[in-house]
Amino acid sequence: MVSSTQTIDLTTGDGERLTADLSEPTGAVHGSVVVCHPHPLYGGNRHNAVVDAVFRALPDAGFRALRFDFRAARGDGIDPEVSAITDVAAALDELAGREGGGPLYLIGYSFGAVAALRTADARITATVAIAPPLPVMPIDPPPAVPVFVLAARHDQFASPDEIASIVAAWPDAEVVAIESADHFLAGHTAHVAARTIDWLTARSSGSG
Repeated sequence: MVSSTQTIDLTTGDGERLTADLSEPTGAVHGSVVVCHPHPLYGGNRHNAVVDAVFRALPDAGFRALRFDFRAARGDGIDPEVSAITDVAAALDELAGREGGGPLYLIGYSFGAVAALRTADARITATVAIAPPLPVMPIDPPPAVPVFVLAARHDQFASPDEIASIVAAWPDAEVVAIESADHFLAGHTAHVAARTIDWLTARSSGSG
């Protein structure tokens, strides 16, 4: 499939405007996915390499994809831990308002994974968390939806074993280690995207 991508504006519930990219598959839409980027106060934005790899892979697999910049990426002193859930909700609103989008999913990398996991919204079907720094940014309460965690074997912030211990009490969570990778996943972005797509495809087809 060949996808089409456009840049759009999102408006949050408290009136902020966020820049986003929306990519549509040319064939049937199996689901709609919001992709959340790493911590904006440390240089994270929607063009991060991991986010980009996942965002570009989704339409080819039949998923409508939206990535956006958290408001704190503008460098205006906003605390993203306070505003992130409101920003994610605006992205969900955008996808939910479009026809024929199928189930809604969240994907996040690093801080973006934490923001996704902390977003409690009945419209979310499942969440993929890539390298979530759970020991330093805990999730409470745990997500009610199925969660697929991709944990880097040599992550500087959270090892696969640490993550597995934390999510063991969650209702439905699976942890898979990305071997030979650290938190930044250099050289592993294509593999991460492929594992993410495989899991979402299984979910959307009812076999996961």
